[in-house]
Amino acid sequence: MLLALGLFTRPVAFLLCGEMAVAYFMAHFPRDFFPANNGGDAAILFCFVFLYLFFAGPGAFAVDNRESARA
Repeated sequence: MLLALGLFTRPVAFLLCGEMAVAYFMAHFPRDFFPANNGGDAAILFCFVFLYLFFAGPGAFAVDNRESARA
């Protein structure tokens, strides 16, 4: 929910990226190396999307941007 609102985008995206990486390596990686063969392609996709959001930061309409504009 925080990520959808744009509140604390970078820390939340970092935590979610790590969570998806742990989920992939605990549940999918032991079955096979390749994500397409072990069913972990969605976990890898979300991991990299969250990693992108961590580096890109919140968008123009994020709550984080509105808070910094008022201060």
